[in-house]
Amino acid sequence: MNTEEVLSEFRKVDALLEGHFILSSGRRSPVFLQKALVFSHPATSEKLCAALAEKLKAQFGQIDVVCGPAVGGLIPGYETARALGCRAIFTERQDGEMTLRRGFDIKEGERVVVVEDIVTTGLSMRETFTALNKFDGDVIGGACVVDRSNGEAEVGLPLVSLAAVDFPDFDPDDLPAELKDIPAIKPGSRGLK
Repeated sequence: MNTEEVLSEFRKVDALLEGHFILSSGRRSPVFLQKALVFSHPATSEKLCAALAEKLKAQFGQIDVVCGPAVGGLIPGYETARALGCRAIFTERQDGEMTLRRGFDIKEGERVVVVEDIVTTGLSMRETFTALNKFDGDVIGGACVVDRSNGEAEVGLPLVSLAAVDFPDFDPDDLPAELKDIPAIKPGSRGLK
């Protein structure tokens, strides 16, 4: 799949939104990808994540574990692991820090990738790499359905994306006139309790 095909899947389920949005990074954008709507459709999730799994196999070869950071990486992480035929685990925040819980672990020699829904700044992915590096496995890279940074986010390891986009985003103190007049909404998951 290419970027336009991925965005078409978002449009089919009314998940490519236009307005004034507060991104999880705190930046503002006139475009928001409501991935929760996309991943509420099992057939769409399967299609996108199977395509991502193919790109991961081509880049990294054998993968033993896929880790999806909660909340946004849960479904794409699971679906990508299913397509790869490997184990799926997830990290979650505990006391403000990304951690592996619930009996999950990574064994020595296991090859691990982190799968996210959307990468904007790469913060969740970097935090997940840090959490996973406490275990004996080999964290080899990351992947996302959409790279909103268009290849600019520094995640610390190779990043594979199904789609890369360059939607504008702005500092909240330096908004263009067309956004200043529209009330901002925060539809993302960062900060959920």
